Amino acid sequence: MNRSASDLIAGQVLAWPGVTRHPHRFGGIEFRCEGKEIGHLHGDWLLDIPFPKTVRDELVSSGRAAPHHQLPNSGWVSFRLKSEEDVDKAVELLRLNYGIITKKRAPSEDGRETPT
Repeated sequence: MNRSASDLIAGQVLAWPGVTRHPHRFGGIEFRCEGKEIGHLHGDWLLDIPFPKTVRDELVSSGRAAPHHQLPNSGWVSFRLKSEEDVDKAVELLRLNYGIITKKRAPSEDGRETPT
């Protein structure tokens, strides 16, 4: 990877309408939309995302994400970034939560809004 995973992810997520970047209280960067956290990155190796528990359970059972590394019984998931391919998977998970938060739009691959 020429650019860091966090830079690649942030570059895509910050292109979505209404998304802002903030320092996360436990380190790393946090993405928010409409006052709600979409997810946060701990460096280039770990992404944490809050989901409704039913969505979290589906993501964990399908293997798309793991239970949160500190709060395994919550709605949170953790996703470990191990390779360049994981950047796209991380963005997909953030896109899913962005759609849940906004309930009216989801960004396409190029960052433009598409109906959900």
